[in-house]
Amino acid sequence: MTAAGGTLDRWRSEKTAAFLSTAVAAAEPDPAKAALFKDMAAAAEEQAGILAQDLGHTPDFAPSLRSRLIASCIAAFGPRAMRPILSATKVRGVSVYSGKTEAPAGHPWPKTVEDVGGRHRTFGGGMLRAGVFGVNDGLVSNTCLVMGVAGAAAEPNIIVLTGVAGLLAGAFSMAAGEFISMLSQREMFEHQISQEREELERYPKEEAEELALIYAARGIPLDEARDVASHLIANPEKALDTLAREELGLNPDDLGSPIGAAGSSFVAFAVGASLPLIPFLLGTANGVAIAAAISGAALFVVGALLSLFSGKNAWLSGLRMLAIGAAAAAATYGIGSLFNVSTS
Repeated sequence: MTAAGGTLDRWRSEKTAAFLSTAVAAAEPDPAKAALFKDMAAAAEEQAGILAQDLGHTPDFAPSLRSRLIASCIAAFGPRAMRPILSATKVRGVSVYSGKTEAPAGHPWPKTVEDVGGRHRTFGGGMLRAGVFGVNDGLVSNTCLVMGVAGAAAEPNIIVLTGVAGLLAGAFSMAAGEFISMLSQREMFEHQISQEREELERYPKEEAEELALIYAARGIPLDEARDVASHLIANPEKALDTLAREELGLNPDDLGSPIGAAGSSFVAFAVGASLPLIPFLLGTANGVAIAAAISGAALFVVGALLSLFSGKNAWLSGLRMLAIGAAAAAATYGIGSLFNVSTS
């Protein structure tokens, strides 16, 4: 792509951001947030004007069909529901929809650059949570599959074949889905952050003002917001990190490995899906009863682990998961029994 082509693309991106920011402002019932997005639209128009000077002329602009569709969805569903899409289209300020708009008691607004950085340090429990849910998906889906086939009075080798096929199909499906999801997210993040880096280098004062307006919309006095933003912009790396989070609602720490995410999803699903197959693989008698017992115990443990993320009582969470899984397995077993294929 030529330099002129890249500048034209950035100009269109800024014009689109201005168009969508105006749509957000029109749909936003909160006056402070509506004012923020009006200011963001004006800032995007200003940056588009700078890029037009580089082009030597102001091109014609009409919102694309995609942009008009997004604007219609903003009006229909509200800006908060559209936050992920707005982030992908470089609408600045969407981080105001990620939490409370006012500083809670005991958690004051940042007064220094160090305060801004510290506010983003969080416990990395995402992988643990994804692993638990992956095991749960494999456990529930393959237990239901195995019980459905067992209900049809199929031979143990047929149950094993079906269960292994279900394990592999589910694990590969989970891995492929996670790979595409993570890859798409990573590409979007890298593209947006790259654009933000260029803008930070080109017009740091405008970026500082945008950041200050976002903090002001959240409740911090504008003068203090501008002071924090101006000091922040002086540190390019910290400024880029914060601009990505606050302007675009992106988290640079989420740039994980698509291959790693796919591998972990595959393993987690496979572990859960293998549990109901254990008695059939070992050739034990009463395989259905033992598989049900193993799966039931595993469902309780998974439910108890999920209480770590919900804050609920571990026993109640475990029993609830056991009841849901047991009901699903009983239903598939009953349906399978309607298709009795026993040759005896």
